[in-house]
Amino acid sequence: MPATPASPSSKHTIALVVRRNTVGIEAPVRGLVSHLQELGYQVVFEAETATHISIDGIESMSVARIGEVARVAIVMGGDGTMLGIARQLAPYDVPLIGINQGRLGFMTDIPIERMLPVLDELLSGKSQGEKRTLLQASVTRGGAPIAGGLAVNDVVVSRGAGAGMVELKVTVDDRFMYNQRSDGLIIATPTGSTAYALSAGGPLLHPALGGIVLVPIAPHALSNRPIVIPDSSRIVVEIVSGRDVSVNFDMQTFASLSHGDRIVIERSPNSITFLHPQGWSYYDTLREKLHWNEYPCGDGKLT
Repeated sequence: MPATPASPSSKHTIALVVRRNTVGIEAPVRGLVSHLQELGYQVVFEAETATHISIDGIESMSVARIGEVARVAIVMGGDGTMLGIARQLAPYDVPLIGINQGRLGFMTDIPIERMLPVLDELLSGKSQGEKRTLLQASVTRGGAPIAGGLAVNDVVVSRGAGAGMVELKVTVDDRFMYNQRSDGLIIATPTGSTAYALSAGGPLLHPALGGIVLVPIAPHALSNRPIVIPDSSRIVVEIVSGRDVSVNFDMQTFASLSHGDRIVIERSPNSITFLHPQGWSYYDTLREKLHWNEYPCGDGKLT
C-alpha cells in the first residue's frame, strides 16, 4: 500500500544524496527513484548530486531547503559522502539513511542489493533511530577567530609532511592537561573512534557514550596515551612549536596555523540521527567491518 503522509503537515519529500564518480550508480538510483515515487513520495536531488545525475522531473534542492521540507535524506555512497551531508544537515534534524557504495560503510550500512526492502521497512516506521554527536571547533589568533568547522568524526591537529614534531599545549575546561610533542593529536567523537583514532591506537567508544577521545599521533613520550573525557568538556589546543601545522575537520583542512594559534573544540549543540532497521546492532557492525567474526579453524583457514 502506498506510504502517504499521515496529515497535510507531514513531510512526504525524500532527498537523495549520491556520491560522485561512482561507476554503475545511475541504474540503482533510477530504480530507487521509481520505487519511492510508486510509494507516493516526492523525490528530490541534493544540489551537488543533481550536477552529475539527471532524471526528468526530479527537482534539485539546496541543503537548506532539504532541511526545511524533507522527511529523510537517503545517502548512496561511502562514509565520506555521509560525513559531508551530515555536517550540513545537522542543524535541521533530518534523519539520514545510508546505502553503502563505499568500502567500509560504518555509517552507510545498508547493502545496495537489499536497499528496497529495507527502505520499505524504515519508511513504514519499522526503524530505530540512533543519535550521534558532533564537534564544533574554531581557530583563534590573538583572541580573534580565523577559521572553524564542524566534525562528525574528528578534529585533527598535525605536523606538515616532512616537518619535525609539533608541540601542543592541551587544556581541558581551563585546566592544564599536558604539553605534548608528537606528530599530532586526534580529538574524536564516538563516531570517529572507529576512524583515524582507531588506527592511531585509540579505543572504541560506543555511540551512546557521552565522551570525547584524545589520541596522540606517534607521541615522543610513550606515556602519552589516549584518554576519554566527558563530551561536556571545552578543549583548547595551542600550537607551541612546529612547522607547517594544520588542523582539519573531518578531513576539511585549514593549513595556515602559526605558533600561538589556539583550536577551541566543544560538542556541537546539534546532533545527527541515523535510521537503522529494527534489530540493528552496533556490535554487529563492528563484527562485520572489523572482521571480528574471522577466527582460525582446525584446518588453519579463516571463516
